[in-house]
Amino acid sequence: MSFISDEPIDSLVVGKTIRLKRLEQGLTLAQLADTIGRATSYLSGIENGKKDPKLVELTTIAAALDTSLNELLTPQTPTGREGLEIEWERAVRSHLYQQTGLPQFSMRKSVPDDVLAALVGLYGEWEKEHQNRAATPEEARRANTDLRYQMRERHNYFAELEELAHSLHAAIGHSSGPLSQRLASDLASHLGFSLHYVPDLPPATRSVTDSRHMRIYLPRTTQSDPRIVLLQALSAHALGLPPITTYRDFLHQRVEINYLASALLIDEKSAVTFLTEAKKKRELAVEDLRDHYAVTYETAAHRFTNLATEHLGIPVHFLKTSAAGTLYKAYENDGVLFPADPLGAVEGQSVCKKWSARQVFKQDDRLTPFHQYSDKPNGTYWCTSKIESTSRGDFSISVGTPFDHVKWFRGRETNRRGMSTCPDDSCCRVPPAELATKWKDNARPQSEMNTALIAAMPKGPTPGVDESAVLEFLEQHSPA
Repeated sequence: MSFISDEPIDSLVVGKTIRLKRLEQGLTLAQLADTIGRATSYLSGIENGKKDPKLVELTTIAAALDTSLNELLTPQTPTGREGLEIEWERAVRSHLYQQTGLPQFSMRKSVPDDVLAALVGLYGEWEKEHQNRAATPEEARRANTDLRYQMRERHNYFAELEELAHSLHAAIGHSSGPLSQRLASDLASHLGFSLHYVPDLPPATRSVTDSRHMRIYLPRTTQSDPRIVLLQALSAHALGLPPITTYRDFLHQRVEINYLASALLIDEKSAVTFLTEAKKKRELAVEDLRDHYAVTYETAAHRFTNLATEHLGIPVHFLKTSAAGTLYKAYENDGVLFPADPLGAVEGQSVCKKWSARQVFKQDDRLTPFHQYSDKPNGTYWCTSKIESTSRGDFSISVGTPFDHVKWFRGRETNRRGMSTCPDDSCCRVPPAELATKWKDNARPQSEMNTALIAAMPKGPTPGVDESAVLEFLEQHSPA
């Protein structure tokens, strides 16, 4: 199952489903058209997938066929000959096919099944090759932007995942509070997995799951919370996610897996109680959530964004920023303006030097939370930031909210204040005129080449992971 989707209704599959149910009822096209009060030609267009019916029309059709609207909207794609015909219709209607100028035509019944299968297969290979050539960083930026918009619309809250986390907690007898490593292992046993800690995981992998022998391979040592690595592997299994076919699939599944893992570490019910009490005292603090549930600051910050708007009515934003000022992760539903490229993507952009996410790196004290108000082009925001060290360097984790909501947070009394006019270049990107004049033609730095600017997106079902190395690893560790 997947809880993040922006896919439209598949009119071809819906049309085929209507036709099959009509034939099961022994109705002719004319009889069904007369029952729903539409022209026969119009109903024929729906069944052939050439017309997109409105929801009210589908409701009427469902009633006439003695079925539910849900069965029409979420049907299974037919297999066999009908499935091949649907795939061919999709192919000839695709933008890629239309660019060729070749004629569009429906496949006649007289065409043998093996010939139709070969044509569909050839188109699939052609489309795959075209996608591989077009798999550039631009694709990743578009996918990231679309995903961020979807998360904003839901306030980064997924009730279905919360319910799944609750049922998994109940299965292992966990009611509230921190999830211990023992309970995480109990969850693995409940789902039928045995755990194996190995020193030779394939490069770029955090864990490897063997669904055939129900084994999960984990690193013997890790710099991150070992529960997170295990819970992410278990979440991928519990969600029943389909195979990854596109980079967009990869991003959506990563969000769902991380969300469920965090919900397992910090259960919704007790966390909402904890945060609600803190709000009453005007003492909301990400570090308190971190300490109460014994998680990393980043996990606590992510979880806070899941619950803050839905349960506390507080809009928020989140940033993960490198020491060099590069934005790695971001989320907002409070109107804050992140730096973005023309496609709307924020990943890889440079954060304003005057924001809390950058100013925190100037502090020697890394234990005390850093708070700051920032006057930005669209309003004043308050932000709390903390630096976390990882194997890939230091990152600041920041959570902020508009000025009207800072009254609920500890740290609101800070006197630190910055003024940012970004994305105006004169804010922090253009050097002062005096320095520019003094050093004109005398400064020539050599930049590090950012390979992401010239490289295609990594191929394979999991970007960046060598599939051959994973399969060789499983073959080596598989029980005899």
